[in-house]
Amino acid sequence: MKVLVKLGGTLLENPAMQASLAGQISAACKNASVVVVHGGGKQMTRFLAERGVASRFVGGLRVTTPEVVDAVLKVFAGTVNKQLVGALRAAGAPAAGLSGIDGGLAIAEQMNPELGAVGRIVRADARILDTLLGGGFLPVVACVAGGDSASGAVFNVNADQMAVACAAAWQADRLLFLTDVPGVKGADGAVLGKLTPADAKELIAKGIATGGMQAKLESACAALARGVGEVRIAPGAETGILGRLLRGEASGTALVAEATTA
Repeated sequence: MKVLVKLGGTLLENPAMQASLAGQISAACKNASVVVVHGGGKQMTRFLAERGVASRFVGGLRVTTPEVVDAVLKVFAGTVNKQLVGALRAAGAPAAGLSGIDGGLAIAEQMNPELGAVGRIVRADARILDTLLGGGFLPVVACVAGGDSASGAVFNVNADQMAVACAAAWQADRLLFLTDVPGVKGADGAVLGKLTPADAKELIAKGIATGGMQAKLESACAALARGVGEVRIAPGAETGILGRLLRGEASGTALVAEATTA
């Protein structure tokens, strides 16, 4: 089984939580092929603030000036990525850190000039993931993409979109978004166990799923449309969550291509 695990940056801020997740991922590697994609937005905001650079957002996306691009490389592909790789190695997993730039894994184009170097991924090539996995390594991917080979550009990309691009190109069986929320909530505030793309669109249209959850649902639907078998949004802080999900336990919210009986 091919499993792509996307870790929200909030989960990685706590060293104990990072160590716990690293141990769970290391254990999962014994029974599945695993790729990890991570974010790090809060770490980025803190890094910039410490240097007197204000973070500015348009439509929920960080305006990425040349100065911020430098920080993107230092924080996402640097500190956050290498700390996670270190935690995974300490847990026994042969982790190898990379970004979407490496091997042309993720190629992006500018999304909107107003946002600067924020990219929309236009194609992905999973060969570097297969090469690393074939050599016995665990790929750990930072949410930084490259431009076409002629431009040499660097783009800040949404981590959920990076996860979808990698999962689709790699033909993952499952995409697991481990987050700091219990799952997708309905109008009554209760977590919904299962959704189809039509259900997700209805939640967005009614204004029930907004902001970060809207973006995550849109990413999940895109993954299903591109052939990923199942997508799940689950609480990464719960004890043993990854192993439980891989054993088939229902936690969080599953997004499936078609409605199925429980």
